[in-house]
Amino acid sequence: MTTAATPPIDPPVEFQALWCATDLGEHRPCGGTYQWYPHESLPPLPAGRLDGGFGWLGGPGAALPEPSALLAEVQALLAAEGLALPADFVAFQSGENSFRALDEVSVTACWTDVSLPVPSPVEPGAYLVRFLRDQQDCVLWYLYLRPSGESFVVGSPLDFDCLPEWDDADGPVDISRLIAWCAPSFEEFAYRFWVENRLWSVLADGGTVGDHAELAAYLAHYERA
Repeated sequence: MTTAATPPIDPPVEFQALWCATDLGEHRPCGGTYQWYPHESLPPLPAGRLDGGFGWLGGPGAALPEPSALLAEVQALLAAEGLALPADFVAFQSGENSFRALDEVSVTACWTDVSLPVPSPVEPGAYLVRFLRDQQDCVLWYLYLRPSGESFVVGSPLDFDCLPEWDDADGPVDISRLIAWCAPSFEEFAYRFWVENRLWSVLADGGTVGDHAELAAYLAHYERA
């Protein structure tokens, strides 16, 4: 078996805007464990809710030594490439109140797994830092960092630490089509993930969202559709 390397794609690379998640009961069906939903189909987030400091979670809290040390290593490697992690990402991934917060609400057993930077396979000078993965690696989420200073969250079924080899018979593979833009900032991703997973749990337990104003407002978007 021979393999065909995918040639790099010159910037700018434009990714599909998709949100990878599970169902929200009958209000948003899902064809499997996950589905990729068009981003424009998602509920808008409440104005002012994202304050840059994760106030909706009570703040990140004091920095923990172990994750802080890993983030310092990631920062040093990125700095050598002229890049840096956004402040909200660092605060969340090291804070005693926020570290593992997504794991705690995840209904599909996703877990925090911060990686060292990996060069983007589709855009010269850009890097990815994985921060969350499904327990069976159905989907992995990354912070995507561009030389321009832009950063956002992407999702992919690929683990960029170990990209698969592609058979020649399949023809060249456009890896950029296997990366989806999920959120314009880490805090927005974390908030939507937190809300949706909490909402799923309430619905699955037969509860009513009327007791949870924030969740009810989110669900109302689908009830109006």
